[in-house]
Amino acid sequence: MITAHHYLAVAAMLFGIGLAGALTRRNSILVLMSIELMLNAANLNLVAFGRQAGWEQGSQAALWVMCAIAIAAAESGVGLALILAIYRHRRSAHLDESPPLKG
Repeated sequence: MITAHHYLAVAAMLFGIGLAGALTRRNSILVLMSIELMLNAANLNLVAFGRQAGWEQGSQAALWVMCAIAIAAAESGVGLALILAIYRHRRSAHLDESPPLKG
């Protein structure tokens, strides 16, 4: 039987892969994909804990995960728009060559 520990182990592996990708990649698109992996790991943890706590068969946890996915999609859209704007200006999507943010 699959328990919450199995879900948590998969989520930990996903988070580790995402963290390693975010810290080692130079391409900004790949960094965004790695951050999405970390967010998916957090969503998997939320579903596992919701199922463990017995939140009406996990339906409340699934509702929170859907909200988190919608927010993550909006964040990715904004991040991709920023990357495209930097690419049009600098002709590079590498993080080392991007301009520093000014306030």
